[in-house]
Amino acid sequence: MTYDELLMQYENLNIKEVDLSEIDPEEEFSGLYADGNIFIRHNIPTLTEKACTLAEEVGHHYTTSGNILDQTRTSNRKQERKARAWAYEKMIPLTALLEAYWAGVRNRFELAEFLDVTEQFLQEALDYFKQKYGLFYSIDNYLICFDPLSIYEDRKGVV
Repeated sequence: MTYDELLMQYENLNIKEVDLSEIDPEEEFSGLYADGNIFIRHNIPTLTEKACTLAEEVGHHYTTSGNILDQTRTSNRKQERKARAWAYEKMIPLTALLEAYWAGVRNRFELAEFLDVTEQFLQEALDYFKQKYGLFYSIDNYLICFDPLSIYEDRKGVV
């Protein structure tokens, strides 16, 4: 899902591109969710990076509460994890991995480009899926292996 598609889908949310360096000059945030507002750093270099950031911040809107900036607290790290999981599921539904397979995508770079996510976001999502489902996930007549990433088609009724 592209940045513009996310903006349109969540146009009901208060999303703004701003200079986030004023919040904490020591740490450059890519995005921030606060009090029902989503702030995206205005100078993120690519729309793909902006889309990944926006997805996570929308995830915060739906999954977190309160100030969770202090990541030394376990409860805050758990909320951060929930928001990221929401973003992974939004940006990379497992059916999209099958669509990429059918489209002839054969490596991680192509897959990230096909899904319009960064390679880092893709890897984090695959790690999340592996943790959530285990090494394999079966969908329709396909078996998705998360490590190494591969898809196997069940041609005889048995994967």
